[in-house]
Amino acid sequence: MFRIFTLVFIVLLSCSIHSQEILRPDRPVAFVGGMLIDGYEAAEPIHHSVVIFDDGRIVAVGERHNTPIPGNATVIDISGKTLLPGLIDAHVHVDLIGHGDYTRYYKFLQGTKRLHEVMPIAAKQMLRAGVTSAIDLGTPFQILDLRDKIRAGEIPGPRLTISGPWITRIRWPGIPPEYEIFIDSPEEAATRARELIEQGADVIKVWAGLTEEDYRAVVDVAHQHGVKVHAHLYHPEAIRAAIAAGVDVFQHVGSARNPPYDDDLLAQITHNNIPIVQTISHRIWVYPATVAFPERLYNPIHKKDMPPDIYAEVIDSFNNFHRLSYFYDIGTETRNSKVAARQFIEAGAYMGVGTDAASPLNFHTEAMWYEMSALVESGMTPIQVISAATKTNAEILGQFEQLGTIEPGKVADMIVIDGNPLANIDAMAHVEIVVKDGGVWYAESAASGPVIEIGHAF
Repeated sequence: MFRIFTLVFIVLLSCSIHSQEILRPDRPVAFVGGMLIDGYEAAEPIHHSVVIFDDGRIVAVGERHNTPIPGNATVIDISGKTLLPGLIDAHVHVDLIGHGDYTRYYKFLQGTKRLHEVMPIAAKQMLRAGVTSAIDLGTPFQILDLRDKIRAGEIPGPRLTISGPWITRIRWPGIPPEYEIFIDSPEEAATRARELIEQGADVIKVWAGLTEEDYRAVVDVAHQHGVKVHAHLYHPEAIRAAIAAGVDVFQHVGSARNPPYDDDLLAQITHNNIPIVQTISHRIWVYPATVAFPERLYNPIHKKDMPPDIYAEVIDSFNNFHRLSYFYDIGTETRNSKVAARQFIEAGAYMGVGTDAASPLNFHTEAMWYEMSALVESGMTPIQVISAATKTNAEILGQFEQLGTIEPGKVADMIVIDGNPLANIDAMAHVEIVVKDGGVWYAESAASGPVIEIGHAF
């Protein structure tokens, strides 16, 4: 099965790289002088490093004193900064931009009619935040057009792995019907999973109310096609059913929507090496951060990115944000999180990183570093969470042979951080340069020197 996943990925990635060639420099590029974190948890950083990439691939990694730089290379001095692999967000929604209320948001967008306006905003904000790959779990198939435009270099954005609509037995009132596929039998679940794959889904998302037989039916079809299944899970009974059915990735568990799990369930998940993507910050950390500093809602970058009417609607949706339905249970969730957010970390679970961005108040511009910071606060070390957000997430994608670490032969996906995230994980908020598929993008703070000659401004 691993070979099937790998083969499917290599074919897709080759197409993506080929279509991005127009965005790449026409000569080698060398990042010189920074501290290199290569993505491996047990590896020491390389100080005063050199990383050279050319034609979309990393060609050399080493120390400054012993790594030859081609004479025709563009040299970018990143002394005093940190270089690490491009981040991979294992749970995003590119149809969302942080609006405070889902029902109101979709009414404003006239269902899905204006999705084409907001999705490029989300994609650009993710890339600017250092996310070079992402798994979108629940956007209608308009996302295929977005993915094509990103691959063609028409708009900036991460490499997207998509699920399309999710499969469920419980309808979610207030969202357009294009978001979900309602089933009432395992046979129908299998049929609809097959249809999703035929329409272009890279992974399958299963949502609420499903039985163990439903999960099995979806997993069987998905695995026949080399496709992984991600499950939206909270309740212990649903988790046990997903374990029994062989679901590949567990989303949201440990995010404190329910009391902490028992030790037997934790052990079962951990010993089965099932990837856990907690998404713990999107309510429990983001809400108090907004109470403490509501000015974050008025980040001028959002006004710059959004058309005036969309920006005005987003800002207005934050009025009395403490009353928003999304945060009705924030008190209980915060209390639960004192244990729940740490459980899987302390149990030694196989931890990925995902944000559920851009749920209410959880902007793509900040979601990844908030989640990484929350995981550190909950017990992971900075290098553990960096490796989880890069190397482990690449493994979850089934793409580790190409992505997730900085080493020769891999795709040139990397980011330059102003600061040392090993000393303070919040340095992840300061992304200055993003390299995706060998194309260079830079923030205003990095707009000087040779990076301007070879790169693209956000």
